[in-house]
Amino acid sequence: MTISDPIADMLTRIRNATMARHDFVLVPSSRMKLSIARILKGKGFISDYEVLKGKPHRVIKIYLKYSDNNQPVLSGLERVSKPGLRVYVQRKEIPKVYGGLGIAIVSTPKGVMTGHQAWHQGLGGELLCYIW
Repeated sequence: MTISDPIADMLTRIRNATMARHDFVLVPSSRMKLSIARILKGKGFISDYEVLKGKPHRVIKIYLKYSDNNQPVLSGLERVSKPGLRVYVQRKEIPKVYGGLGIAIVSTPKGVMTGHQAWHQGLGGELLCYIW
């Protein structure tokens, strides 16, 4: 089955798993999704991830992170640029998410990175999603 927006599918799977208080979630693998998972781990939104080599396809196993009172660390995910309406930003247009508490993920010519990293490198690109 083909998915028209694989990144939105990944974000929805993570959102649903956190609401159901699962320990991990499985997502079909791609380079873009691996980059997003790397950023989420680096910013402390997930505890870890690993790539599992399945028979038909590879999958990413994302281990979700919860606080001491069993509340998810990841409280929100929002897809911005969609296949039907791409959203591109320049360096000066990169938004701050929740006053700096969240992150914006941007796909730039030098790879997928946070909005803060793209701003420091003077890069713009496609605004993929907001995470807080």
